[in-house]
Amino acid sequence: MPYWEGAKWAAKLREMKTDNNVMLLKTNMGAGHGGSSGRYDRLKEVAFDYAYALTQVGITK
Repeated sequence: MPYWEGAKWAAKLREMKTDNNVMLLKTNMGAGHGGSSGRYDRLKEVAFDYAYALTQVGITK
């Protein structure tokens, strides 16, 4: 499925949602056929999750 299909779906969900919660769409353009795969990729994903969680509680540095 092309990346824009997910983007269109996320936009529609944002349009229809009734709360004030943040809705994210994370697209990994380096994944898939011929994409990156390394031993540190999982750690980068975990770091991204933690960084996002910290920004949501007000920690920016």
